[in-house]
Amino acid sequence: MAYDLTVNGQTHHIEADEGTPLLWVLRETLGLTGTKFGCGIAACGACTVHLDGAAVRSCVLPVAAVGDKKITTIEAVGETPAGKKVQQAWRQIDVVQCGYCQSGQVMSAVSLLSQNPNPTDADIDAAMAGNICRCGTYNRIRAAIKQAAKEA
Repeated sequence: MAYDLTVNGQTHHIEADEGTPLLWVLRETLGLTGTKFGCGIAACGACTVHLDGAAVRSCVLPVAAVGDKKITTIEAVGETPAGKKVQQAWRQIDVVQCGYCQSGQVMSAVSLLSQNPNPTDADIDAAMAGNICRCGTYNRIRAAIKQAAKEA
């Protein structure tokens, strides 16, 4: 099937089976490898992208379900106000250890701050609950989200 996808502000005409996960279209067809494959069952969050600003797990989202929604990946999230603040805070707090999960962590944090610019600890916990960090940088992630919120 043919699809026109708007990814990071650009329209791409692609051919894919309707059940192909968006993750593989992004990585294999479009070459946007910042979005990571972690578990394949939407349990770890490494594949998180934005669909019209909402955080979604691209490993289980069929390309046919995207429709005309706008897709934002880690490659372009820094161009948004919240994305820029989150990425700056991530660097200031020195969040990253191994880094594998971080694109998904950043995408979830940006979605949170875009919807709720002054989140409580409970809001942060709820928004970030589906993102797993094997290195255990959760305290630094929380601190970076709070830092980014202060920059508003």
